[in-house]
Amino acid sequence: MANASSNAARIVNSVPRSPQVPFPLSIDKRLKTSLTDQIYLGLREAIHNGSLPFKSRMPSWQDLASQLGVARGTVRRAYERLIDGQLIESRGAAGTWITKAAAGAVAPGGPARTTELPGMFYEFDSKPGVFQMGIPAQDAFPLTQWASICRKAMRDELKTPIVYGDPRGDANLRREISAYLAIARGLNCTAEQVVITNGFSGALSLLIKALRFEKQDVWVEDPGYPRTRRALELAGVFPRDCAVDAEGLIVASAREHWPNARAAIVTPGQQAPLGMQMSLSRRMELIDWARQSGAWIIEDDYAGELQLEGRAAPSLAALDSSDCVFHVGTFSKTVGPRLRVGFAVIPRSHISHVSEMAGYLFPAASALTQKALAGFISDGHYLRHLRKVKKLYASRKRLVVETLASRAPELMIEEKGALSVRLFLSDHIDDVALAEQLSAAGFSPAPLSSWYASRRQRKGLLLGITNVSERTVVADCERFIGIVHG
Repeated sequence: MANASSNAARIVNSVPRSPQVPFPLSIDKRLKTSLTDQIYLGLREAIHNGSLPFKSRMPSWQDLASQLGVARGTVRRAYERLIDGQLIESRGAAGTWITKAAAGAVAPGGPARTTELPGMFYEFDSKPGVFQMGIPAQDAFPLTQWASICRKAMRDELKTPIVYGDPRGDANLRREISAYLAIARGLNCTAEQVVITNGFSGALSLLIKALRFEKQDVWVEDPGYPRTRRALELAGVFPRDCAVDAEGLIVASAREHWPNARAAIVTPGQQAPLGMQMSLSRRMELIDWARQSGAWIIEDDYAGELQLEGRAAPSLAALDSSDCVFHVGTFSKTVGPRLRVGFAVIPRSHISHVSEMAGYLFPAASALTQKALAGFISDGHYLRHLRKVKKLYASRKRLVVETLASRAPELMIEEKGALSVRLFLSDHIDDVALAEQLSAAGFSPAPLSSWYASRRQRKGLLLGITNVSERTVVADCERFIGIVHG
């Protein structure tokens, strides 16, 4: 009987995002144990060990019977035994649900501290913490217009033939992005050059593979986005940390230390995390290096369209006449990170090769999301939204800086860039430990030192300003200062 239970209980051990639990349940018709017993024992064990989580919906016994290839009555009898044992309950048309929690289990949607990804100082799928970086304002998005556009996109999608879509992305979205880039980023490109990706990471993965960076040196900024550095390492690329100054990445130093690099990944619009723009002279120096060396530049347009003072600087790719710059952008900071929609602008000479790579290995994601986003841009909502949030973020940044400065004038605060301010700390302070302490109190700043790879790292905290509440900012800042001062 124990063997039957073990064999029957091979169930996917994950908490699903949907309310109904999808799971493959194995049965073996060669065993002496009846099929009903195998199904019952397997489900019972999965409920007790938490593989089938509390308050999750079970498939109907008809659907499970079809999936397992057994008679419906076989599954129905197993369900009746689980109901008798008060492990599940039938709610009629509302379905059948798990009613018993495993020891220490948390209901789906409940809090679960992220431990798999080091360096995360917030919890996935939870309400943003105070000063959390990398996300847009929760209270400023035009939800009514977005909901209406999503409904229209759904209706249009239902009229579309059930066939594979273009793996490079929705044609309308690619056209809208190319037109937007011409206006907002000074980048003259065609829709044919635009490839839709799964966020920045999807674009980076595509370019690593297409340009064959494996086991090659690639320049990255120091300090720079730690997840970019780690992504390169996981892909078998050698990230080479290059110092930055007030003008951006120091090209001369990078050439001296890593002369054989195949590429450079930079954030010229707003350096992450220090916030300054790369100077024109440094941009031209970088492009000249790539042209002379036969190397590539990946332009991570991190919050480039969210310059809060004056007009955003044109993209680095707009200056490129040698087909060496790949411009990468996303809608994570402007619309929302859950969309997982990004894009890469491919130099004309590489359209065919990169498009083929995207089509076979990195096809674009949800067609429905792409349709909605294309409508959001074409109807003018996107540019209006950007205009609105730029004013809002400028106001919230001033509010944070003024409040912190008035309550703790001794703090060393810098406010370059759009979406965050930097609080510099003494070198003897462990900013990672401090960020962990603040996280336990409901704050989500990021430790500055984790963005450095070299020994010259600075200590500090990065404070996101997008979701500051005017109503609670004084109390939040006072509580924050109290923890920082210890």
